[in-house]
Amino acid sequence: MRVVVAPNALKGSLTAGEAALAIARGLRTANSAVEIVNLPIADGGDGTSAVLSAAREGVTRETIVPDPLGRPVRARFGLLDQGRTAVLDVATASGLTLLQAHEQDPLFCSSRGTGKLLSAALDAGVEEVILGVGGSATVDGGAGLLAALGVGLLDESGTPIASGGAGLARLSRIDLSRVHPALARVKLRVACDVDSPLLGARGAAMAFGPQKGATPDVVLELERNLAHFADVIEQTTGREVRHQPSAGAAGGIAGGLFGLLGATLEPGIDLVLETVGFARALEGADLVITAEGLLDLQSLHNKGPYGVGRWSKERGIPVIALVGGIADDVRAADFPDFAGIFSICRRPSSLEEALQRSAVWLERTAESVLHVFACDERR
Repeated sequence: MRVVVAPNALKGSLTAGEAALAIARGLRTANSAVEIVNLPIADGGDGTSAVLSAAREGVTRETIVPDPLGRPVRARFGLLDQGRTAVLDVATASGLTLLQAHEQDPLFCSSRGTGKLLSAALDAGVEEVILGVGGSATVDGGAGLLAALGVGLLDESGTPIASGGAGLARLSRIDLSRVHPALARVKLRVACDVDSPLLGARGAAMAFGPQKGATPDVVLELERNLAHFADVIEQTTGREVRHQPSAGAAGGIAGGLFGLLGATLEPGIDLVLETVGFARALEGADLVITAEGLLDLQSLHNKGPYGVGRWSKERGIPVIALVGGIADDVRAADFPDFAGIFSICRRPSSLEEALQRSAVWLERTAESVLHVFACDERR
């Protein structure tokens, strides 16, 4: 039996690589002869760079950049393909996890650190950049990132606007004459973990602002400022950002990169599965096992396990999803690409205990699933 193990990270508990190892241990306990292909995945969210670097034997570079509040933080990016491709995550420089709860305020948090990290990657002479945009603390439309790359975001007097989502209200014009020279030749690919538009109920401010510390009044202010930013972008480059799919990813970073630098916005899971060679790994497979911390209806918007299920079912291979939790409104019919969905939680427990024991529970559930699958195959 050949099993492809392709889990996403279980947020707050296990990296994708750690989850894959736990699942593999359970499979081998059930059947020591099973052939396992470990292929941890990501969908543009936290850990995308690490997943791609591990799969493609990349090397890691480090640099010091400002965090969302301007404090120095050590951030990493990966170099693949003998230095031709750089992979980096917004979360490592501008992520929500870098802040304490009382520090979260998207009016003032900036994506500038990600721009500094991207600039370092460009300075390394790469031909292509893959940027995973999940997990950001910002709703600044990528203004800080763009400014760090030399984009002039200016008010009526020609002065650079302030950092954060609040500063966009004073934006009058955009100067692209001093952008990083490498951007003229480098292909910039944005791995989007959501397909949300920039504006509206599913947009950067309304859907995700509250998760980043925005009050209802702040959400409305951010929405107005992003709409204004979109208008100035269209006046400058002619690119329409308001309705561009995935432009709302990472507080609008995806929209800013598309609108001003011509970046391509791609479903993160498809970009990752293509880059790690998932289709090749499926050849001759009997079963695929994926995993995620929480399966909810947002997972239907091309999150990691959903993409794994879609790719596998297209090739006629059954997929089992192992998850930490299943949202109350999720029904099996919502995920027809999965042959089965199983919660790994073995009994009622606190969230703290569930996070601590997730590796063991994931291992035990994988063991049980393989026993059931083997029995079904023998019928």
